Amino acid sequence: MKRYKLHTAKHALRRLGTALAISVAGALSASAQAELGEPEKDELTFGFIKLTDMAPIAVAYENGYFEDEGLYVTIEAQANWKVLLDGVIDGQLDGAHMLAGQPLAATIGYGTEAHIVTPFSMDLNGNGITVSPEVWKAMKANLPMEDGKPVHPISATALRPVVDEIRDGGESFKMGMVFPVSTHNYELRYWLAAGGIHPGFYAPHKGDTSGQIDAEALLSVTPPPQMPATLEAGTIHGYCVGEPWNQQAVFKDIGVPVITDYEIWKNNPEKVFGMTKAFTEQYPNTTIRIVKALLRAAKWLDANDNANRPEAVKILSRSEYVGADYEVIANSMTGTFEYEKGDKREVPDFNVFFRYFATYPYYSDAVWYLTQMRRWGQISEPKSDDWYFETAKKVYRPDIYAAAAKSLIEEGYMDASEFPTFDSESGFRPPQTEFIDGVTYDGSAPNAYLESLTIGLKGDQVL
Repeated sequence: MKRYKLHTAKHALRRLGTALAISVAGALSASAQAELGEPEKDELTFGFIKLTDMAPIAVAYENGYFEDEGLYVTIEAQANWKVLLDGVIDGQLDGAHMLAGQPLAATIGYGTEAHIVTPFSMDLNGNGITVSPEVWKAMKANLPMEDGKPVHPISATALRPVVDEIRDGGESFKMGMVFPVSTHNYELRYWLAAGGIHPGFYAPHKGDTSGQIDAEALLSVTPPPQMPATLEAGTIHGYCVGEPWNQQAVFKDIGVPVITDYEIWKNNPEKVFGMTKAFTEQYPNTTIRIVKALLRAAKWLDANDNANRPEAVKILSRSEYVGADYEVIANSMTGTFEYEKGDKREVPDFNVFFRYFATYPYYSDAVWYLTQMRRWGQISEPKSDDWYFETAKKVYRPDIYAAAAKSLIEEGYMDASEFPTFDSESGFRPPQTEFIDGVTYDGSAPNAYLESLTIGLKGDQVL
């Protein structure tokens, strides 16, 4: 029976990959598609959260790439991820910088239900996990050292004695993350679980969306810009967030980043640009033109070994964008990352916007997020491999991406070599091995992947 299920899943995957290859080949063929038409809607409003990985939107605006596409864009910072998502759903926002898990969660009805799609992945990496100075001091005693500095990556096994001591004292060990379906939540949970610390389950079918069932570390939501102040106040012992809010803790001497998400999962997908499916259907030319502008911005951000990053930092440091000091944003955005104060290391890929096909909306990226929703109980019931594939296909839209790529190639802004090879496996990355726990992730076998993880729901398990 298992062999039959695996065969069925692989067959579905081949069908899905072949369909994608046909759509991509059609989009990239000069004779297969009429010239891209004028935008059906040219006045647009986009939302974002004050994080450095919103950079493609800011750069597309400041460098005139939106205007080149006949788009007149207003960019508005949002108070939190829930407000941002609601703005896209109700039409106040035409699109937004989103957590990769948001379109998937909305489409499957976890939280606010709406069909959100993404034709563009905004970046790879960009997050870190920071702990209080007191927690760091206790962790550091458990770490191997080299030349007077901790050896990285730092496993959560070094945090285990700290968690136990705090719990034995009658308190809870608490950590912040930015949203229940955020990359930060899943990365923090992954890191904790890899170190043997249970981060807790969700049970939405029982009305429990706290995510703290059986938890040894209690995770809760804190908006990104509020993370440092919340840590300083002692409300939490640590957090997982995007930049510049880890480096801000270093500059203020209120926290120590212990690991980046690059070290948890090398070149992990982070944010996406999300729109309602209805918007993409009503305004197809506009949608393609949005992706074109964002692609040009992403390329500019990574061009010439990050040569444009200082200029990007100047843009992001302005109050209408991220609004943090230039030095704080530059600490990670220009290819370095500072852990303990004075321990600054070269991390050229801490923020990636275009390299490694960072912008491509891989189905396998979507499948990974869905496996984490299942792992921690946000998806209460077991799902077949086919369900993961079909859900990914509903949300991630490489066909729209390919149409934008075709147009940019024809206009001379891009070269075909800058995009993935479109073959029968398009949409799925090869199996990825560079996780902190050494587990291999193969997006073509989601249930087998879940079985390989020590902590978390798998198979027919339900809470």
